[in-house]
Amino acid sequence: MPSRRDRAPAVPEPRTCVVCGRAIEWRARWARDWDQVRYCSQGCRRRGLDGTDADLERTTLALLDARARSATVCPSEVARAVAGRQADEAAWRALMEPARMAARRLVVAGEVEITQAGRVVDPSTAKGAIRLRRTR
Repeated sequence: MPSRRDRAPAVPEPRTCVVCGRAIEWRARWARDWDQVRYCSQGCRRRGLDGTDADLERTTLALLDARARSATVCPSEVARAVAGRQADEAAWRALMEPARMAARRLVVAGEVEITQAGRVVDPSTAKGAIRLRRTR
């Protein structure tokens, strides 16, 4: 019979951050509070969600709805659309990371997929240029 030390602790179901949409890794120190864990970091806790985040999600879905079912959009297109037609480059570039966060939240909701080179990738670990498409 294995001793108590030999048994690996049961790791609960993974979670995703409500702000950035990245996977939250379980930590033993959170064992008692795992049900209340909502954020992956203090930065996400401080940032929270606001109206711009909802606009980014709605705009992503609207841009995808306006295209063929298999078509994709770039997060920069979403950021430019939310920033507005007259916005300077700095305005839409400031929305790039929030647009990627919105895309990750939509992946968690089952609305979109994140792709690189035509292949679906893990939204938590994707680096570099990404494209967004409707879930197949």
